[in-house]
Amino acid sequence: MPVFSVKVIDGQGEGTVDAEMEPVLVTAPEDRPVLAQLLLREPIFHRPEFGCSRSDFEELAAPMFWEVGASGRRYSRQFVLDTLDKRYERPTTDVWAVQDPHCAKIAEDVYLMTYTLHQGSRVTRRSTLWTRTQGHWQVLYHQGTGVAGSA
Repeated sequence: MPVFSVKVIDGQGEGTVDAEMEPVLVTAPEDRPVLAQLLLREPIFHRPEFGCSRSDFEELAAPMFWEVGASGRRYSRQFVLDTLDKRYERPTTDVWAVQDPHCAKIAEDVYLMTYTLHQGSRVTRRSTLWTRTQGHWQVLYHQGTGVAGSA
């Protein structure tokens, strides 16, 4: 795979964290019904209401789907589906907390859903691109990013 060198402009950052650093994310009033629909589906692949079989996950994940895990690794749709097959051979239950959900319309029938996920001591920021196709929702892309200082 080719690597491209690019000339950039950069500066020395302070490296400090302050209140101005965090964006204020407010879902637009017209997107709140979509937020409610997508909250029922997140975290993706973990909501039994939408099925736990490979065919359910194949319907949920668009053909072009891929993801970036909290590790920074990229995962193909095929790898994710195969992993879900193994995971649901012996499913377990747990309670996770979704914090600060936000939804933004990106294009016609394409929405970006973001939230913070608390899985015990593990905290990740989650981003999912969703599209509404023929009346149902499909995932185009998903990313989980670990929050520094969490397990």
